[in-house]
Amino acid sequence: MPFSAWARGAARQSADLDMSLWKPNTTVAAVVERDGRFLLVEEQTVDGLRLNQPAGHLDAGESLLQAVARETLEETACRVEPESLVGIYMTRFLRPTHGIDVSYLRFTFACRLVGEEPGRALDDGIIGIVWMSADDLRAASGRHRSPLVMRSVDDYLAGRRFPLDLIHTDPSSLTA
Repeated sequence: MPFSAWARGAARQSADLDMSLWKPNTTVAAVVERDGRFLLVEEQTVDGLRLNQPAGHLDAGESLLQAVARETLEETACRVEPESLVGIYMTRFLRPTHGIDVSYLRFTFACRLVGEEPGRALDDGIIGIVWMSADDLRAASGRHRSPLVMRSVDDYLAGRRFPLDLIHTDPSSLTA
């Protein structure tokens, strides 16, 4: 793209949003399947009780793979091992009535369940975990935290898998 076309586009965007301040939040999510059912969390949100994959923000000093394992453990008391990348998704969470306008870049991983820690306290806002079939999850679409919940399961069921070595983490980013 010629520089002048890029500059015109950038000027249009900056008129709507100060691009120097905007950056998407990086999040991770785990798709965990067991016996045809998927691991989900029921969580309290500004919109009420919602269903989501175990998911959360990438913290400073960790890789995406470490983040998905940590978030899954914190939200479900289940230990998982990422096996492949299902997809990378960008979405916007807009709730003007609550003053919320956030963009997310979500890395969703297919993970293998390796263990459970019964009795472990779950993150604040997490009511509990449920295992649901894809059909049951689809029927509960009104309770999904975002459209990415079903999209991630559908992509997983369609066989979308990318090798983990697609993601490179420079060792310098692993120190907080």
